[in-house]
Amino acid sequence: MSRSELADFLRRRREALPPDQVPAAAIHPPGRRARRTPGLRREEVAALAGVSVNYYERLEQARAPRPSPQVLAALGTALRLTDAEREHLARLAGQIPPGTNADRRPVPDDAHRLLNRLGPIPAYLVDERQDIVAWNTAAAELITDFGLLPPEERNTVRLSLRLGGSLCSAPVGTEGEFTRQSAAQLRTASARYPADRALAELVNEIAAHSPDFAAGWRDHDVRPVPTLRKLLHHPEMGELEVERHALLLPGTNLQLVMYTAEPGSPTAIALARLGTPAASPSPTCSRRVGEGGGRHERSP
Repeated sequence: MSRSELADFLRRRREALPPDQVPAAAIHPPGRRARRTPGLRREEVAALAGVSVNYYERLEQARAPRPSPQVLAALGTALRLTDAEREHLARLAGQIPPGTNADRRPVPDDAHRLLNRLGPIPAYLVDERQDIVAWNTAAAELITDFGLLPPEERNTVRLSLRLGGSLCSAPVGTEGEFTRQSAAQLRTASARYPADRALAELVNEIAAHSPDFAAGWRDHDVRPVPTLRKLLHHPEMGELEVERHALLLPGTNLQLVMYTAEPGSPTAIALARLGTPAASPSPTCSRRVGEGGGRHERSP
């Protein structure tokens, strides 16, 4: 159990929960003393969870013994955690055994076949470290030829920071949100694989270059991967408006990332040409914030 990580997660979730979202009868009446910090007080969370104030304070001070599953469930309810946050809490508390590292298992043959059957739909596979481990021809033509990149660069978080350029951008005003999604995904992976040195080095590297990523990491922002809308600026096909979907492949630690467009739209017509002899040449840069990252071999 990582007591310091658990303590930090509980504190940040408590501070992020506005008192007006909790029934007044469940917390101390307002006006007892002025609130000098955001969120709930420690004694209020303890009361909501049905634990002693002393025990909860020691949890946030990284001095308490391992919480039981019942206590974790009560804290999850008191702090109004999402399912993803409850699972993260259980991992930090040692209720779910950690892995040794983000294993580099071979990509299953059926996953390669799935990529190929998607035809003009750009798609690739990412592992929990956000490394791109396989991709189809359409993805290489839309984004970049991943096979020309060094293996350590086939990581969507690294690509978002290092390649940059005009290929891809988030809608105006939401750029930081995409970066924070990257932090959320790597935070989840780090709880699963706390001893993974390569993952820790990646987090430190990205946090040193991106204030938005560093802020998302500090906030323990854990969330499911949403469908993201993106604007791609392709050197040949022009501006494309796409939706990015991420689906977990059953029985693996891999996510299938796909790009689609509104049927009949100019973007859909442009994407339909991918993977054909007449398709545009693949661009030389990509910008991908909040997606997975990659390594290993190109799908056949």
